[in-house]
Amino acid sequence: MTDIAWIDLALASARPKALGALLRYFRNLDTAEEAFQEACLRAIRTWPEKGPPRDPTAWLIFVGRNSGIDAVRKRAKTQALPDEEVISDTEDAESDIIERLDDSNYRDDILRLLFICCHPDLPATQQIALALRIVSGLSVQQIARAFLVSESAMEQRITRAKARVAKAGVPFETPSPEERAERLSIVSTMIYLIFNEGYSQADPRHEAAAFSDEAIRLARLMLHIFPSEPELMGLLALMLLQISRRPARFNAGDEIVLLEDQDRSLWNQPFINEALALLDKALRHRKPAPYQIQAAIAAVHSRAKCAEDTDWVEIDLLYRALERLQPSPVITLNRAVVVSKLQGAQDALDLIDPLGEKLGGYFYYHGLRGGLLKQLGLTSQAREAFDRAIALAHSAAEAAHIRRQIDKMQEEATQPIAK
Repeated sequence: MTDIAWIDLALASARPKALGALLRYFRNLDTAEEAFQEACLRAIRTWPEKGPPRDPTAWLIFVGRNSGIDAVRKRAKTQALPDEEVISDTEDAESDIIERLDDSNYRDDILRLLFICCHPDLPATQQIALALRIVSGLSVQQIARAFLVSESAMEQRITRAKARVAKAGVPFETPSPEERAERLSIVSTMIYLIFNEGYSQADPRHEAAAFSDEAIRLARLMLHIFPSEPELMGLLALMLLQISRRPARFNAGDEIVLLEDQDRSLWNQPFINEALALLDKALRHRKPAPYQIQAAIAAVHSRAKCAEDTDWVEIDLLYRALERLQPSPVITLNRAVVVSKLQGAQDALDLIDPLGEKLGGYFYYHGLRGGLLKQLGLTSQAREAFDRAIALAHSAAEAAHIRRQIDKMQEEATQPIAK
């Protein structure tokens, strides 16, 4: 008797590769999904009695392909059925699939599947929703709860995303090395979007909080099929380093705890050790890229036993390298925090003031600016910046953190001056 929990895990693990192969075969996302679901239903019915196949992924591809062919031909009755030997010779066909599961076609299947989900015509929220539905297999109900929308609204969002992808005519040919590199970059961005959607949650019971773990799982999957890609190593290392701090990022009242105030004994050391090993391996390739540099910055923090031990000079050098590689006002904003540590609040303020036009609608810009103005004793301007940050906060925790800064500033202003 096969354990149902094992079957669920096997189906979830096989989903990206099996669904990607079926997508290549049918070139239609809905048909591939239906074929995979039918294969899963058959697995649930037959595996408990007969035991699991020697390769669950190959079995699902084979059964899904045949059920998909059957469904397609039922819809097109003028087409002839396949030859009997093609339908019946299960063992030979499955063996052939097993032999080819690790070749480049199947690696490209998963890349193509993820690439479709993060098609540039789709808004970021639709990319995330589609990837969680198609690649990760989350239910529409789960995704809807995470995004705080109704199930019908999320169903419509995913349906529209599929329609847009189908209309775009995504190519199914094996990508060239240049196209593969471009796709890997786009897919990595989408995975990191999923991670951040979960990482921002204070409540670990919130549906979206699990997105971070799912993003890490997807990054592990990508690294498994592209084991020599240093930027994938960097992406996974970055997410592991960030998630290692999750137990210390919020206090018992779900209030934000800044990095410098966190209890570092709560950080997940196994995650940190794994990330540092991955980063060292990535850097040995001598192909620096944004995720590797961001991971290197996070690694400097992880190596410091306390906030006072942080090597801000090293972090500044890394941010400067990141700015050269990927110029961005957000990166400059982050470097301003380092400048404030090394050179003082005024230099940091001078660095970010020109960013006001581009980052005027960004919560962290106004939060940092308010903090710097507060350090300089410019309380009225700081209050104005803090008020703007509260208006732009994405969560109650962010808004509450800024309100505490305002309260502290007011308390300090009312304290009598020591004589």
